[in-house]
Amino acid sequence: MGSHKDPLPTPTTQPGRDGLAAILTHPARSLIALDFDGTLAPIVPDPEKARAHPDAIPALAALAPKVAAVAVITGRPAEVAVKYGGFADTPGLEHLVVLGHYGAERWDAVSGEVTAPDPHPGVAAVRAALPGLLESTAQGTWIEDKGHAVAVHTRRAPDPQGAFDALRAPLTDLATRNGLIVEPGRMVLELRPPGMDKGVALSKYIRELGAESVLYAGDDLGDLPAYAAVDKLRSDGTPGLLVCSGSEEVTELSERADVVVDGPEGVVRLLHAIATQAT
Repeated sequence: MGSHKDPLPTPTTQPGRDGLAAILTHPARSLIALDFDGTLAPIVPDPEKARAHPDAIPALAALAPKVAAVAVITGRPAEVAVKYGGFADTPGLEHLVVLGHYGAERWDAVSGEVTAPDPHPGVAAVRAALPGLLESTAQGTWIEDKGHAVAVHTRRAPDPQGAFDALRAPLTDLATRNGLIVEPGRMVLELRPPGMDKGVALSKYIRELGAESVLYAGDDLGDLPAYAAVDKLRSDGTPGLLVCSGSEEVTELSERADVVVDGPEGVVRLLHAIATQAT
């Protein structure tokens, strides 16, 4: 667990160093935004068994009162992330926001309620077609129904990477026919409506909040749009820090991040260090 002994890493880029300095100097004007799976919660073979790192809640509770807001931005349904994260009714997290389905859903700790639009009609068509498609092309895969999206996991297949590669083309074709897109991740292919991504969700929430600096931490390809949003904010003069929850499965984020930490354990330690050193 993090403590006052946890050192703050030095960002490898000047924009990252500026972003960290802004967060530490004016935390009450800062947004701390975090992915869930692979960032706050270790990746597990069965997504239904994912749970936040045991020290995540104490770290967030220590940091949240010092900053403008903490937002968890995830592809999961908001209620699922709240349940698996243990975010409800937690002292110190009264103003936590969970932006589920890449921002299509929103859960506010203040009200405990989820707001969401109606699902895209293509999702129901894909949901109906997937079992037959998978039976003929990829044994050992698993369908996760997210309500506003459907994900196919290959991590439990006999050849996870082979199944992933074999499914990309047929799933892309299925998605396209139904007005959806395919978002690849760590042994998962998600079929979801276009215009839903973490960059859109992050940019919209920063504008709503009026935050003057931002930290974003993620681990997977779905986090790249959020990275791009922070890059855009930085080019427009808003300091930002990009954190990668390190993974050997995905190198695209670590190559673009200002700080790379050792998975959810490293994220927790970083959050504790910021909470301790923020003025």
